[in-house]
Amino acid sequence: MYFEKNSNRLTARKQNERILIEAWGNNALRVRVTHNADFTEDDKALSPVLSSAQITIDDSKASIRNGKISCVIAKSGWLEFYSDKKPILKEYYRGFGNANEHSPSMKFHAREFKAVSGNDYSITARFESQDGEKIFGMGQYQQPELDLKGCVLELAQRNSQISVPFYLSNKGYGFLWNNAGIGEVMFGKNYTQWRSKLSEELDYWITADDTPKAIMENYTEVVGRAPEFPENALGLWQCKLRYRTQDEVLEVAREYKRRGIPLDVIVIDFFHWIRQGDWSFDPEYWPNPQAMMDELREMGIRCMVSIWPTVDRKSVNFNEMFDRGLFIRTERGSIQCFDFQGDTVIYDALNPEAREFIWNKAEENYYKYGIDMFWLDEAEPEYSAYDYEHYRHYTDPSLKVGNSYPKAHAKAFYDGMKTQGQTDIVNLLRCAWVGSQKYAALVWSGDIKSNFTALRDQLSAGLNIGIAGIPWWVSDTGGFFGNVLDEHFNELLIRWFQFSTFCPVLRMHGDRGPHDIPRLSDLDYGGGFSETGRPNELWSYGEDVYEILKKYLDIRLGMKDYIKSVMDEASENGSPVIRAMFYEFPEDGMCWDIDDQYMFGSKYLVAPVMYQGMTERKVYLPHGNWKDIHTGKVYDGLQTMNMPAPLEIIPVFEKI
Repeated sequence: MYFEKNSNRLTARKQNERILIEAWGNNALRVRVTHNADFTEDDKALSPVLSSAQITIDDSKASIRNGKISCVIAKSGWLEFYSDKKPILKEYYRGFGNANEHSPSMKFHAREFKAVSGNDYSITARFESQDGEKIFGMGQYQQPELDLKGCVLELAQRNSQISVPFYLSNKGYGFLWNNAGIGEVMFGKNYTQWRSKLSEELDYWITADDTPKAIMENYTEVVGRAPEFPENALGLWQCKLRYRTQDEVLEVAREYKRRGIPLDVIVIDFFHWIRQGDWSFDPEYWPNPQAMMDELREMGIRCMVSIWPTVDRKSVNFNEMFDRGLFIRTERGSIQCFDFQGDTVIYDALNPEAREFIWNKAEENYYKYGIDMFWLDEAEPEYSAYDYEHYRHYTDPSLKVGNSYPKAHAKAFYDGMKTQGQTDIVNLLRCAWVGSQKYAALVWSGDIKSNFTALRDQLSAGLNIGIAGIPWWVSDTGGFFGNVLDEHFNELLIRWFQFSTFCPVLRMHGDRGPHDIPRLSDLDYGGGFSETGRPNELWSYGEDVYEILKKYLDIRLGMKDYIKSVMDEASENGSPVIRAMFYEFPEDGMCWDIDDQYMFGSKYLVAPVMYQGMTERKVYLPHGNWKDIHTGKVYDGLQTMNMPAPLEIIPVFEKI
């Protein structure tokens, strides 16, 4: 192994392999490995936050140090990482020429490059597992596990699955897989293994620090933080599948006004258009958007409209976009990508020209009326089949860059709105990648079932995506696929609404069956042909449910100043809004094990009820004094209690 140092960079070469380690941000290193002639110039998810480094080279090894973190490269090329001289991570190597104490005869290498074509490889990276390690983050996966140790995760975007490959370890470090390609990670008991199906180089970033909060601050410094969250979107968002006409939207808004219930945002869902990809209202059902927006604005209500990335072959925009090459391409056969209610292709958000095109249409057909919030649905993007090797983007195959699509899609609208001088930007997306937060992306958890299993999954999903750097997160309150006639639906809705009250955003949404409302049109296109669900407003489920939902909305509205301060903290240092217990209490071992309660900011402990029929639950109070927000009673910390949780209450405590 041949070593060289240059300022903040340590390089190593052996035969056809090159290693580059750079000081990159606070207490952090970026590691790249290639089998090509040189490294790419693509920083991928990272911003160029370079730091000074201490580099030493001797006959047996080389090392690079940036603040608390250091890396040692042995002559064999084996990498070990330390935090203030304490080992935190090392490569998994079971071969000859290395100092490991296990069998060398298996010839397992820490880094494997298998040629695919040209400069592209299938790349595997392996690291030693550690006893007692707990792993959190990685985006959003629909499972109850908060601690990801022992899990196998696909690194790919799907409806309700979001790959944001950064994790935080209880061993005092954070790790970013800086690769937007399709792959997999296995956090095994014997070793951790990352795989990318198509890449030019191995690329990861690692930081070490004293607390989870410090690790998150280091991480978000190099990938970006959310902007300031608009104060006029901290209250209730009203949505359903779907308001079909501007009269329906205004009727709902007027009823909220009549009842004296503040409504911050009302949302117009899909198929308000004639064809997918028209990106405009069907004038038969939306004859005067300007008048609608004028009335909503007078009531103090913002309006969000759904925009899909899909384009029907019969859309008014198809031919121009096709001729200009603005679509995701297929590698063979038909160009069709998606077949939901149309024969559609998908605009390519990784093409700057395509991003400009879709924003110009949104500006021309929505923004000019005062619609300044966009629901960027289908943002993965969703394919009829997730056959990733079948699709190609502007620069590279989807296998190589596809996971970054939702981030580029968010950027298209954020950049356009910034150009208009708008500052109170928030757009709703169904997917994200590393750094999406800096483009004002409010990420929601996708099309999930209306049941208690899905509700339980959302707690882990929301906590882990926050640790992955996405602080603005929301779920469909009550779930998406549901039947309001189910005997347990009202109970589920109440429990979900109570949870949503203490989330970054409170949003009513869902496809409320049974679907027995006649369609407005017999045509197979246009704003009247798609179905709508049952009513989904606060008052739609009877007076008893209404009173409980209204009570929790009032609790949230009374906390608006506090919620704004928590949102500001996310912008300032990258902290999640909803936080796993260990985030605020890292010295408390119990808090690293708890996965069914959380902190809403630093002040409120929330213990949601996530099981049908539950009327009491255990709550652990960490060190300090805690006031029950319902009764005012104060409890000492460092105890576990059985707390009553009748239908109208979930346990919530204020740290005093």
